[in-house]
Amino acid sequence: MTGPFTIIGGGVCGLAMAAELSSRDARVTLVDPKGPPGDHACSWWAGGMLAPDCEGVVAEPEISRQGRKAAAWWESQGGVVNYEGTVVVALSRDQSDLATFARRAPTATHLSKSQIAAVEPHLADRYSKALFLADEGHLDPRATLSALYTRLNQKGVNFSDEIKGQVIDCRGLAARDTLSDLRGVKGEMLIVRCPDFSLSRPVRLLHPRFPLYIVPRGDSVFMLGATQIETGERTRATLRSVMELMNASYALHPAFGEAELLEIGVDARPAFPDNQPRIRRIGDRIYANGLFRHGFLLAPALAQMTADLVLEGKIPEVWYEDHCER
Repeated sequence: MTGPFTIIGGGVCGLAMAAELSSRDARVTLVDPKGPPGDHACSWWAGGMLAPDCEGVVAEPEISRQGRKAAAWWESQGGVVNYEGTVVVALSRDQSDLATFARRAPTATHLSKSQIAAVEPHLADRYSKALFLADEGHLDPRATLSALYTRLNQKGVNFSDEIKGQVIDCRGLAARDTLSDLRGVKGEMLIVRCPDFSLSRPVRLLHPRFPLYIVPRGDSVFMLGATQIETGERTRATLRSVMELMNASYALHPAFGEAELLEIGVDARPAFPDNQPRIRRIGDRIYANGLFRHGFLLAPALAQMTADLVLEGKIPEVWYEDHCER
């Protein structure tokens, strides 16, 4: 076995890092004073969409390319990925946005009203046009994180406060004490129950003020997300944001007007100025951070690149040693 390695931070980045290193027969300790996965972690509130094509509409090409490995990686770690694709719709006044999205997402196919009815029947009475990205998937973040934590325990990963060997810092926004260019991007989301509506896959509503995604969680429960506000504030949702999410869901379909509000979630995503992840060495510690809103999509690639670095000496493409703090 190689190592030892100590990973600090037990969110999606830290757990993925521990999984990747342990799968390569490395000795791993994971340190997180807050314990097992829970609502203290930003990734607990994630949408769980593995949507490299949708994200590629607004993100750099590297995000899509690296994200294409995510679904297979999560499955290799025992995760359950739903391969149902993504549906993208727009209100009648925003059809030009749908056309722009189609041009930027070459894998998207156009759906007619009858095809929408076949894919998502509850949308057919509201939309005559939609886009379908068939190669995308989604997972349940909470179930996935909890199952991965259990799996790592069973594989012999040590969960303690003992730091030894090479330290890999995956603390997310808490690493601002060292990474001065790391910033917080606040995200707020809702979990609702809507018995009069059903979806089989994530749906994205294009909207000029508050674009919305809705992810089915089963048993008529949906996750509605998410805002993107430039602040590191992590605990309080604003009334305006909650109203916008509610309004957007009602605009998607009036059935959400009768939905039960189960949870309001809020946290701040860690991001660098270019919204892309980075791996840095500062002193004797390696920092893997900056997943922005792409936690489940990019954590596997970041973990693989970091493992290649510490086990094989391979410099990752997101290596930033020349620009790190001294």
